Formats: sequence, C-alpha cells, structure tokens
Amino acid sequence: MEPPRGFLASLWSFICFLPYFIGLLILGFIKGIIFCPPICLIMTIGNSALILGLWPVHFLWTNYCIVRSKQFGPVLKFVLCLFISVLLILWPSIGIVGSIIGGAAYGFLAPMFATFKAVDEGKIDKFYHCIYDGTSDTVKQSFTFVRDFMDICYHSYFSVTDDLRSQGHQDGKYFEIRLLYLPGAILAGVLGFLVDLPVISLVALCKSPYMLFKGWHRLFQDCIGREGPFLDTICVPFAGLAILLWPLAVVGAVLGSIASSIFLGAYAAVVVYQESSLWFGLRYIVASLSVYDEYSNDVLDMPEGSCFPRPEYRKNSVQSETSSRATSFSRPNSFRNPPARTESIKAPMVELKSLELFESLFKESRRHGEMMVSEGLITLQDIEHAKSDKDSGRVISIGLPAYSLLQTLYDQQKLTLLVYC
Repeated sequence: MEPPRGFLASLWSFICFLPYFIGLLILGFIKGIIFCPPICLIMTIGNSALILGLWPVHFLWTNYCIVRSKQFGPVLKFVLCLFISVLLILWPSIGIVGSIIGGAAYGFLAPMFATFKAVDEGKIDKFYHCIYDGTSDTVKQSFTFVRDFMDICYHSYFSVTDDLRSQGHQDGKYFEIRLLYLPGAILAGVLGFLVDLPVISLVALCKSPYMLFKGWHRLFQDCIGREGPFLDTICVPFAGLAILLWPLAVVGAVLGSIASSIFLGAYAAVVVYQESSLWFGLRYIVASLSVYDEYSNDVLDMPEGSCFPRPEYRKNSVQSETSSRATSFSRPNSFRNPPARTESIKAPMVELKSLELFESLFKESRRHGEMMVSEGLITLQDIEHAKSDKDSGRVISIGLPAYSLLQTLYDQQKLTLLVYC
C-alpha cells in the first residue's frame, strides 16, 4: 500500500495509526514480560551447563593442540598458550553473562517482533496471530539455540582443534615470531595509542552535534511521511524509540570512536612488524587519522576529504607510486615506441571459469562429506532427509557446502599468513 502524499494526509494517517500502534506495543510488551524469564532461564541453564561442563576439556585440549601443532614455532607456541589460557579463564564468566543477556533480550524482543509481524498482509485471523505468535515458537527456538551452541562447543570445536594439531606445511615451514622487530612494533603501538586516542576523540566530539541534529531531522521527516523505517509496521516501535534514544546513540557513537581509536592506533605495531620498518609505522599513525576523518565524513554525509595528510605506509604502495612516476616522466619515449596492438591481443588473458570453480567446490564437498560420514558426524538419517528435500536435510544441502567453502578460505588465509611471516 502506498503511503499518503502531502503533509496533511501524512499527518492524519499518522494520527489514525497511533492508537493501533500503541495497542500492538502494549500487547507485545506484555508477551515479552511473560516469556522473558522462562526463555532467559532456558538459555542460561543450557549454555551455562555446556560451558562449565566442557571448560576443563577445552582448557587442556586447546593447550595440548597448540603445543603439538606443526604450524607454530616454539616462541609463538608459548605466546599462544599464554594468551589462550587467559581467554579460557575468562570464558566461563563471559559466556554465562552473555547467555543471560542474550536470553533476556531474545525472550523479550522476539514476542514483540512477532506481535507486529502478525498484522502483515496475507494472514487471515490477525487477532489470533497477534495473541499466539511469538509464544510457543519462541520457546522452541530457544531450545534450538542451546542445541546449536552445543554443536559449536562440541563438534565444531574439536574439529577445528584436530585440524590445528594434525595439519602442517609440506615443506616443513612454520609460523614464528620475529623477535628482532618486536621492540619497534611495541614502540609504534604505544605511540599510535598516544596520538590516535586524543585526536580521534576530539574529532568525534566536534562532529557529534552534527550527527545529533541530522539524525533527528531525518527521523522526524520519515515519521511524518511514513517512509523509511516507519513504512513497515513491524519496525514502527523501534523507529519511534530511535527518536527518543537518538542522543544515546550519538553518545554511543562517540564512545565507540574513542574505543576504536585504541585499536586503530595500536595497529601501527602490526604495520611495523609486517613492513620491518619503524618509519612505516610512524607514517601509518598519521594516515590513520585521515582514514578515520574520511570515514566519518562518509557516514555523516559531509564533504569528502580530510584535513589530515595520508602518507603511504606500505612498501608495495610506495614502489608502485615510484614506478608510475617514472613511467610518466619517460612519456616521450613511449610516443616514439608505441606498443604493438597485435602482440597485446595475442597475450593470454586470465579468464574466470565458473564451471571449473563449481567442480572444485563439489570435489571438496564430497571429500569433506566422506570424512564426516566416516567420523559419524553425518548419519544415514541426514542423507535420507537430504534426498527427500526436508528441512532437516540442511546439514548436507547447506551445511556441507558452507563448511567446505569455509575450510578453503581458512587454508587460503593460512597461506597468506605464511607469506607475510
């Protein structure tokens, strides 16, 4: 249905819709209050039992796999064991708190979403769906979340750690930390933190008033015209809540910018380590300010550009820039000796062959599928469900290709890290 055009028609439509919206909001709020405690209890108890029950195994097995891995050197193994041990010690408290917050949020918001979604077009008895939707299906979905979390903590975890322990490079190489460049990397990281934190915080504070008034202007404009987030019925309560809480969103954006400046500045240590040069790390510190300024201008729809310089901090970029300048300086010679068109046409071209790409993906899926069948991860029942095209057959139809593609990307990332190290 097209929203009404004109200010008076839009205002009258908004006034008529307001009682209808308030009624749905109250009903969804009541359902959320009722189902929030049991959903939170189900997810908290289920996830906490899995976290605490598997924590000793996770702690010992993770460190054992790192020590026995053929992909890491001695120094890197020591650092990884130390870092992973700290994370595993914090994991139970973080996981339990996250389960409580996630369960409470899902138990409260899911019935409210379902209440507004029940009045969409295509449903016959909308009053019944407003009452029933978001009740039993929310409870069932909470058990599904716990089961999926169990699959991640048990099957996926041990599969990843087994690959980490057993796989190694054929040429005998392994990842190792270059201790020679660590002092320079640490110095660059500290300098990046000291420079980026105050400067980016100042830039974020200066741009926050513009973000506040621009956001309010856009939200009120959409509210009156029933456009944007106010067009769909299910999004109306959250869009109206966004108007009231928009100042908090601006404060959160400023705090997020301040927090991100820590990691943005500390990344200078990574640049120094990768480029083996402290000078490139210092250049990155200056360039990171320009990157943040340009990105914030794009988000706020402000004029492009930045008042900060943006020097190159990668050797490849500097070399390409130098070669391009040399080519431009020798341009008269290029006019004297123009390239032959026949040779350029005869040169081989790189062509993306989609059929070969899909064929290799099918081969990888078949190989991983045979391994999962031999390990008992894929059962005969899963195969039958996939043949009958049931929803429960997604383990093979969706999960197996996704796992094969993820494993391919993981192997490619390891190869990239090997090249850098």
